[in-house]
Amino acid sequence: MDIAVEILLRLPVESVLRCKSISKSWYSLISDPQFVKSHLAISTTNNVHHRLIFSTANRKKLETCNLDDVLYDNSINAVELDHPSEHPSKDVWIVGSCNGLVFIAMYKALFIWNPSTRRSNRLPPSGCCKMQLGLYVVYGFGYQESTDDYKLVELYGEIKDRETLVSIYSLKSGKWKEIGVYPHVFSFFEFCKFSNGAIHWIAVKDIGPRIIVSLDLEKETYGEVLQPVYDEGDKDLRLGSLNEWLCVLCEYRGIRTDLWVMKVYGVKDSWTKLVSMQYLNVPRRDRLLRPLCMPNDGKFLLHFGWRKLIVYDSKNNSYSKIKNLDKCFGACTFVESLVSPMPPAAALGDI
Repeated sequence: MDIAVEILLRLPVESVLRCKSISKSWYSLISDPQFVKSHLAISTTNNVHHRLIFSTANRKKLETCNLDDVLYDNSINAVELDHPSEHPSKDVWIVGSCNGLVFIAMYKALFIWNPSTRRSNRLPPSGCCKMQLGLYVVYGFGYQESTDDYKLVELYGEIKDRETLVSIYSLKSGKWKEIGVYPHVFSFFEFCKFSNGAIHWIAVKDIGPRIIVSLDLEKETYGEVLQPVYDEGDKDLRLGSLNEWLCVLCEYRGIRTDLWVMKVYGVKDSWTKLVSMQYLNVPRRDRLLRPLCMPNDGKFLLHFGWRKLIVYDSKNNSYSKIKNLDKCFGACTFVESLVSPMPPAAALGDI
């Protein structure tokens, strides 16, 4: 491979974009979908290109910083992002990220957005969601590798009806598609999680136990992920995704929180308990934990409660609070990439 291409593939997004103006041949090279995929593959393996995005100021602002600063300096040197909201006074919800694209939701507006290239795509409404008392709407965002398509899943329902209407938006087609009603209620307080080609959420079967539901993005069919064998006792469950593994946080109230990962997707016996985290004696509103990332050195970045980020070190069973952070209302990690948030035809030359 040409040495210039090798260098370009390893540059940060901002530098690569500047190189587009050097010549027509470089513009064509950098705009090529294969270059974009190769750049993403290299960036994914390099921690320098991994970032944290989070909301502040009562969900009105979005900020970003280098992920290593958070994990190893326990501090945040953040910059505010100019996100694509048309209503600056409205709340911004970070649903999730995939291959450098971040999905954000706000009042009557949904966006697929690349914070690195500053390109965004406002999606059309599904036509189902009408926010009012007694109704809920929750989203999930993921990637269908077989067709190179990004998909958004919308769960919409009325609490008293005990059922959920599910729709899928395809970035490639630019259209919404209803896939029918799921006959159980969504478990609140978290967005859906993407892992292994499927969107996952926790649902309740009437008065029965909570189950983990999967929605295959290619087949558009429902399934159920068998859970690990938990200990007895009063507990709360939350889903996450760590290093491509589906994970479950099982909190035994007032005792500890166990973190489980499914190392072989779909195989119940592959559930492995990575760590048991000691209970933090804090007010009830701050007891919820959500996993954000897991390096290979035994540390875990967690969204703690509704407003804090903490790093848990499993080697010495200790927690560290993140400095320079005033009220984090939502967060996720993403990798810097050149991936376009636009449909394929519109994405040519977009980056």
